[in-house]
Amino acid sequence: MIEIKQEFIDKAKKLWPELDWIKNAELRKQTTDTWALALQKSVLTPDDLNKIPFTLLCGPDLKVTFMDHKRSVVHIARDAGQKMNEMYRGELTCNMDVLISGAILADVGKLLEYEMKDGKSVQGKYGKYLRHPFSGVSLAEMCGVPAEVCHIIAAHAGEGDMIKRTTEAFVVHHADFMTFEPFKDRLNV
Repeated sequence: MIEIKQEFIDKAKKLWPELDWIKNAELRKQTTDTWALALQKSVLTPDDLNKIPFTLLCGPDLKVTFMDHKRSVVHIARDAGQKMNEMYRGELTCNMDVLISGAILADVGKLLEYEMKDGKSVQGKYGKYLRHPFSGVSLAEMCGVPAEVCHIIAAHAGEGDMIKRTTEAFVVHHADFMTFEPFKDRLNV
């Protein structure tokens, strides 16, 4: 296991109050540790994450920050999972801890994918070789995150279109894309 400094664990907890939604203490710690490890390895700071645009695909003038987007995905996924559990009487269920952990971790690999250049976030050399679903799974596995959560990280983006997704992975994928695609390609009437 890799050593994670307490200062980065504290930073991860401050960035993510939603970690408290994960009831399983071990999974909560694994999720926190993954974010802490990413922060420890990244050139990006928590302050950067609250300033940089959430995507490089919509231009540098986008005002929605990385953390605005990430936290909204977690909230939307949680709400959707709760409604599915409530409305479908067990026919289609979501494991809420897995769902929330996966939503929190879906883009953790971007902390290795991005670099700062002249005060702006850009795709770095590492990111040109490995997209964030791959680096995110790598970080999560180093912290003992279980396969069902790593599956969400791996399947949340376009790479997941090539495999079968779990219910939780579908929810995170759609929460992510419904809060991304309209910025990129929407009809303005």
